[in-house]
Amino acid sequence: MSKTQGQTDGQQTDGQQTDGQAGRTAGPEATLGYEQARDELVEVVRRLEAGGTSLEESLALWERGEELAKVCRRWLEGARARLDAALADGAAGAEGAEDAESAGEG
Repeated sequence: MSKTQGQTDGQQTDGQQTDGQAGRTAGPEATLGYEQARDELVEVVRRLEAGGTSLEESLALWERGEELAKVCRRWLEGARARLDAALADGAAGAEGAEDAESAGEG
């Protein structure tokens, strides 16, 4: 699937997000922020631990919990990648500054 003007991976011009794989539209959980997904996951776990739900409802809760856990994992992986990139940029900048200082001392 080709991208139209203004499209990027993970985003379409009509406001829907894609999962980054062949331009397929992701489910509504793709638009959840980390805190939203985490809070809903906490509620799912609470309901499962409390019991009193039918097998069918428990399975649906479990499946929703798995989806929410994936959303949280993607957010955390993205945050980790951003931190790693910032640290790498900072280290490269510090090395460049040290090289410039030592070149000026000679």
